Amino acid sequence: MTAEDREMLNRIMEFADKVMPDIDPEKVKVSEQIDKLRPILQELAMEKSMPVEDVFIKYMDLATENALEYEKKMQDDFGDIMNTV
Repeated sequence: MTAEDREMLNRIMEFADKVMPDIDPEKVKVSEQIDKLRPILQELAMEKSMPVEDVFIKYMDLATENALEYEKKMQDDFGDIMNTV
C-alpha cells in the first residue's frame, strides 16, 4: 500500500469513526454505510478527479488489504500463542 493509499484509507476511516462510531458493519446494510460515507467519498473524488464509485471501490480494496496486513501481523506476533490453545 502506498503512502497516498494509506492516507486515503485513514481519511475515510477517521470520517467513518465520526459519523458511524458504534456501527456493526455486519448488521448495517452496505447502502446505509455508503450514504454515511458519501461526503468523504465525494471530497476525495473531486480531489483525485475520479468518479465517486471508483473511490468507493478503491476504499474497499484498501480496507481489505489493510485487514489482511493486520491479520498477518497478528499471526506473526502472536501465532505461537494462538496455535497452542
